[in-house]
Amino acid sequence: MSDTAAISRPSSPTIDPVDGGIYASGRRPTDRIRQPDGTTRKPTVIWVDGCFDMMHYGHANALRQAKAMGDILVVGVHSDAEILLNKGPTVMKEQERYAAVAACKWVDVVVPDAPYFTQLGWLDKFHCDFCVHGDDITTLADGTDCYQEVKDANRYRECKRTQGVSTTEMVGRMLLMTKDHHKRRSSIAQSSITHFKSEELDSFSSGSSKSSPYTSISHFLPTSRRIVQFSEGREPKTGDKIVYVDGDWDLFHVGHIEFLRKARKLGDYVLVGVHEDQVVNAVKGSNFPLMNLHERVLSVLACRYVDEVVIGAPYKVSKEVLEKVYPVDVVVVSKRDLDSDGQDPYALPRQKGITRELPNSGEDLTTDDIIGRIIEQRKQYEERQARKMAKETHISENSDKFQLGDKI
Repeated sequence: MSDTAAISRPSSPTIDPVDGGIYASGRRPTDRIRQPDGTTRKPTVIWVDGCFDMMHYGHANALRQAKAMGDILVVGVHSDAEILLNKGPTVMKEQERYAAVAACKWVDVVVPDAPYFTQLGWLDKFHCDFCVHGDDITTLADGTDCYQEVKDANRYRECKRTQGVSTTEMVGRMLLMTKDHHKRRSSIAQSSITHFKSEELDSFSSGSSKSSPYTSISHFLPTSRRIVQFSEGREPKTGDKIVYVDGDWDLFHVGHIEFLRKARKLGDYVLVGVHEDQVVNAVKGSNFPLMNLHERVLSVLACRYVDEVVIGAPYKVSKEVLEKVYPVDVVVVSKRDLDSDGQDPYALPRQKGITRELPNSGEDLTTDDIIGRIIEQRKQYEERQARKMAKETHISENSDKFQLGDKI
């Protein structure tokens, strides 16, 4: 529905001191939409809210679908305290979740500390016409439908949930890394991640069951259509400075986002290489990567600082990467690990004098940091899992009345 085909990419989101919104795209709910005949109209403004913990391609796909229903997308993100009360502990802190949502290329405005129970007053404050959520039921701690107020006002629409991914599943994948055979990775073997017994993790590794039909470790099945939906398809213009940055981009998080934001400042067009699963595993070992190639590609494509992705890029930056996709002007050094043969993966671009290294702030989040948080709070996540399974059992036994869901 939106008349604007291109994705807006300001260098950094800005915070409005009046309404507290984080304006990510530079577009506002009050902006007029210019039509082909030269006239303007009021934009259709969409509200979506959720937790967006460990933001993944399932979250991004929901936001993509919601944006397609209108012109401006406003996303309310719940605080840590609200989520703890109604759902359980989060993996990512609220400021990290705000930043992750703001980096999604379909989002225009992020509203911090949005209430868990969706209220018309918040939609009105940000000029939203209606609210969009997945085709399921989401409840408060007391069982109340979170969207009842907007449903009663006929300001509620639905989109399809993305099958095969959830934050609960991501947590499960990380906890599965504590099994004995994962100790092959030296950096993991020396950490707290390895000392749990595999039987303690059964609730996270088992498939769905009659009593808990929704909670399972599932597998994402990629399609070319989904990749096309996430891809913008923009070619670099003549004279554009092309920046290449590669990596595994596993559990795509705010550390990656900040790195890509800085990389974008080095040029006009950002080309991102995403390594094959086997390549990542050969270098990092253990159970890495936690997300498969296509899951990681979709997460990267959803980032507003990215223009194009090389799927299955070689770990060692090659002549083909530098010349055959687009003529690369700058290669950002993003990896510290040598290739599996012990060679510097950036030897060729260093020889050409086109490498750049970005400063490390010392506070950059890493994938290992996220895994560490999960392990440290393992018992809390197990309790959260148990509550969810109990809710699923109730829903399953009353399937004629409900369809289970969580805040996205």
